Amino acid sequence: MVEITVMGAGAFGLSVAYVCAKAGAKVQVVERASVGAGASGGVVGALAPHTPERWETKKQFQFESLCMAPAFWRGVEEVSGFATGYGRVGRLQPINTARILELSHERHEAAKEFWHGEASWDVVKAEEHAGWAPESKTGYLVHDTLSARLHPRLATMALAQAVTKLGGEIILGKDVPQTPSTKVIWATGVAGLFAMAKEFDAPIGNGEKGQAALLGYDATGKNQLFSDGIYVVPHSNGTTAIGSTTERYFDDANATDDLLEDLIARAFTAFPMLAQAPVIERWARARPRSFTRAPMIGAYPGRPNNFIANGGFKIGFGMTPKLATTLAELVLNGNDTIPDHFRVEANLAG
Repeated sequence: MVEITVMGAGAFGLSVAYVCAKAGAKVQVVERASVGAGASGGVVGALAPHTPERWETKKQFQFESLCMAPAFWRGVEEVSGFATGYGRVGRLQPINTARILELSHERHEAAKEFWHGEASWDVVKAEEHAGWAPESKTGYLVHDTLSARLHPRLATMALAQAVTKLGGEIILGKDVPQTPSTKVIWATGVAGLFAMAKEFDAPIGNGEKGQAALLGYDATGKNQLFSDGIYVVPHSNGTTAIGSTTERYFDDANATDDLLEDLIARAFTAFPMLAQAPVIERWARARPRSFTRAPMIGAYPGRPNNFIANGGFKIGFGMTPKLATTLAELVLNGNDTIPDHFRVEANLAG
């Protein structure tokens, strides 16, 4: 039996552990703090696709992952008995200029080619979604049916429970010695990026802070919204999330401040139906951003039987199903289908 130790109990680490455990491997997940202690313990959970144009490997990988998501998260729920909050609810975003309207029609046609009938990118009248839509200066919206939402905390807890139900172990707060034959997957987020940057003397990546808020507003089943750089995500548990800031420079990754208050104010202006909703939680963490901005997965340079799963900056949960299965194939079977610019070596180029 293959023995695997996953370092880190965030979305990447737990998802790879889950796929490996389903395949029959003996799995343990080692976490210094708690499940979802870093960026994976957030409140937003917007799974949104790239625009269907100028198609390339990263967009294709994300598209395949978003298509895999319903079955992947349903499987996690069935094994764990826990809800993940997943739902393909689609997304509405405003079309505010004639040029964007033209581009949106072009993207509608491109989605037919690149999304292969799995989802659509449609131009609709804003009045069709009156009461739950961002303001549009042209009177039109983009409605894509590929976007989904997930509750990050529920999903990470469900993944952890699924791993244990499959015979794996979650070990918190202590180091665990490895045997020479153990395969180790490093999914340690921002701390892992800093450690690698020091090890390789290269700008592997860093942490960029995000702040978000959770509202006591029940919009269950409605579309995800996006406008003015702000996501509105109606969760299945009757809350609604808004976020997030993107901060390269900060003093305290876990503290909320005036930047979040400004985001909340802008959200209430852009989405007036939310304006009277109480803010029931404010959240902040640093998110792991690799040098290339793409997820970083694959063999750990110079360390036999060691692998990396990191750098899921902003799109981590959306990439999780495809990333987990791709890395598990490499770890368990030696089958390497990782895109070149996702590899660790791509982040050493700087």
